[in-house]
Amino acid sequence: MKFNKNTRTILVGGLLLLVVVCVIVMVSPLRENVLYKANQLYTRLFYAIKAPEKEAFVPDTPVVTATPGVLFTVTPSAPPTVTVTLQPEESTATPAPTATPLPESVKLEHIKYFDQHGLYNYCAPANLAMALAYWGWEGDRTDVGEVVKPNDEDFNVMPYELVDYVNQNTSYRAIYRTGGSEDLIKKLVANEFPVLLEAGRYMVDLTGKLSWMGHYTFVTGYDEAAQEFVTQDSYYTADYKVTYTEMEEWWRAFNYVFIVVYPSEQETELFELLGDYADAETAYRITYDQATNEVWSLTDVQQYFAWFNRGSSMVALNDYVGAAESFDQAFLAYQGLSEDVRPWRMMWYQTGPYYAYYLTGRYDDVIRLADQTFEGARTKSLEESYVWRGRAYAALGSLGDANADFCSALEYHPGFAPAETELQNLGLTCP
Repeated sequence: MKFNKNTRTILVGGLLLLVVVCVIVMVSPLRENVLYKANQLYTRLFYAIKAPEKEAFVPDTPVVTATPGVLFTVTPSAPPTVTVTLQPEESTATPAPTATPLPESVKLEHIKYFDQHGLYNYCAPANLAMALAYWGWEGDRTDVGEVVKPNDEDFNVMPYELVDYVNQNTSYRAIYRTGGSEDLIKKLVANEFPVLLEAGRYMVDLTGKLSWMGHYTFVTGYDEAAQEFVTQDSYYTADYKVTYTEMEEWWRAFNYVFIVVYPSEQETELFELLGDYADAETAYRITYDQATNEVWSLTDVQQYFAWFNRGSSMVALNDYVGAAESFDQAFLAYQGLSEDVRPWRMMWYQTGPYYAYYLTGRYDDVIRLADQTFEGARTKSLEESYVWRGRAYAALGSLGDANADFCSALEYHPGFAPAETELQNLGLTCP
């Protein structure tokens, strides 16, 4: 096809203009916003074609009905022996001090608010930046994100990754525990230790649909009269109010996990406030008991979360048979949920089933669960799922598939230690 001189001039000029626009976008402050909008559009198209909420994972191994209150064991993890000494009626023992009542309301000051907008899945970096800034840290959300989210597409940042960031990259300290409670959070906040929680909420996603997803939130106050927490919500707004009831339901989805950032010189004070939660294993036992009670008292999606929490707690207690049985029950409960409430993103955020199935030799279930998790994801930036599927492939002797998965994990999360360790142990390298 031949073009006259004017047409050629227009085409060449148009191409040059397009190149100039692309260069300007890529080097200007507009770049991140343009890429974010493009990401939104692609996400809408992807989920218009696929409907991950329609799929439900069914374990190959028959589901075993669990017994209320029974902790199955592979590696013995019996509760510690407690010796109770009865005091005589005329005891002169000094009575324990009465706890100081908490204030009716608390609202911590000097909060620096960061939102998560304009960058993809930036909830975790924004919230951790707020927690650090409370103590005087002068960084920004992107300082956190560059370390914990080296790939913009990374769907989730685990609590341990946030804790590692604080402990390895700042002068502050951080811990995380599970099994937290409303009273514990109020106690910490009243003593000027704001708390970072991970919870699951039904929110309008990038497709415009109301669906369940994980979300960090920073608790900086409470009000007993209104029965609500004051949170710094990176998605909505500063001083976002959440009722105690809402928070409990949202928080249950993540095993009541919480993170506390603090100056190292205040560690003794913090641990005294934490009480039993100062010890991680004790916290997991509290969490297990809590979940065991809830699986028999809750229904619908909340019961699913309780079964999942029970399994996660048993993994932490090295009870992998019991954990696998609890996760089987969780997936059975999931199958009975209506599609509009199914928390289909669950495996983006929590990996307990992979641990339980892998460590009980159920490698095919690990692979099938990872496959389904990837199928429901717009991008495949789930480094934890790659590592666990790679481990299962390796256990079955499929080293080529294992190598590909470990290398994919490193592609999406450069420097991801579990993937590097697996490659080293197997004597494998990435192309």
